[in-house]
Amino acid sequence: MTYAVIRTGGKQYRVAPGDVLRLERLPGEVGTTVDFPEVLLASGDGAVRIGTPLVEGALVRAEIVGQGRARKILVFKKKRRKNYRRRRGHRQAITTVRVTEVN
Repeated sequence: MTYAVIRTGGKQYRVAPGDVLRLERLPGEVGTTVDFPEVLLASGDGAVRIGTPLVEGALVRAEIVGQGRARKILVFKKKRRKNYRRRRGHRQAITTVRVTEVN
């Protein structure tokens, strides 16, 4: 089975061809191709290549299938006995991609 571990948006993801991922916002329109050159581990043909820190010549290519925002999280701040309460929401911008190839 061919798979790789990539780094994007400060996080690491294990990906294989056909996987659909929800990542931090990436620039680009729906339908465009995006490359992930930061491959930390690549596996295929029974061999595993581990990068130090990156695997030379490895590349993961994906297609953007959607741009949107994640579910809302609530941030609540409070100071006891002082009648201080602040409620704030946040929705992270995300990009949904489908992995097309792992080289």
